[in-house]
Amino acid sequence: MNVVIIRGRLCRPPEARTLASGEFVVSYEVAVARLGERAETVPVSWPAAPASATDLDVDDEVVVVGRVRRRFFRTGGTTQSRTEVVAERLVPARHRIRAATAVAGALAAAGEEVETLR
Repeated sequence: MNVVIIRGRLCRPPEARTLASGEFVVSYEVAVARLGERAETVPVSWPAAPASATDLDVDDEVVVVGRVRRRFFRTGGTTQSRTEVVAERLVPARHRIRAATAVAGALAAAGEEVETLR
């Protein structure tokens, strides 16, 4: 099971790009606060994101539902890797009902997977 739910603030503007395959992807850095600790930044990519995905700004609070992916790539003659969250949904936290629906959907899907393991 690979389900991730993150709530945090954007720490840099969204970066939109079109890959060589023609796929539109928006990338984010989300700072996730932990009680009594420094915030951790999480790289998030959203493939096939809607055009409105770039309307967010630094310090906007978001809820991300997706999965963890580690990808490998070659640069400068060496192989490197990056672990990131691939978003299936990314909702501004101020849209409470949409954010709650996204989280509930992820929890329900995770619950269904847990039931099949029993």
